[in-house]
Amino acid sequence: MKYYIERISSIIAAIILLQTLYFKFSGAPESVYIFSQLGVEPYGRIGTGVLELIVAVLLIFKRTSLIGSIIGLGVISGAILSHLFVLGIEVQNDGGLLFGMAILVFVLLLISLILQKDKLIAIVKSLKK
Repeated sequence: MKYYIERISSIIAAIILLQTLYFKFSGAPESVYIFSQLGVEPYGRIGTGVLELIVAVLLIFKRTSLIGSIIGLGVISGAILSHLFVLGIEVQNDGGLLFGMAILVFVLLLISLILQKDKLIAIVKSLKK
């Protein structure tokens, strides 16, 4: 059961990350606005998109989903903190949808990471040797 929950949470997080790439890579006005407010347009938008693509690919495959979860938590934490301290919960009258999706992805990645903690512990122990 643990295996299926991890797979489902990783794949849903990957799907959400992949669907946002169109907006980042096409230069959609909403995306340009967000990264302009953060003062990192266009490099931050494109760079974040590339990172999210890498994370999504890592999450799709069980063998690499642990590293995808770890990197993804870092990336999505940046998004959440940007909403909390710069952008606000609601961006351009979206009703908080982007913030809510970021929270959902964070929770899904955290579930994936927690369910793979034995793998993480084994990696950390092997690095100590």
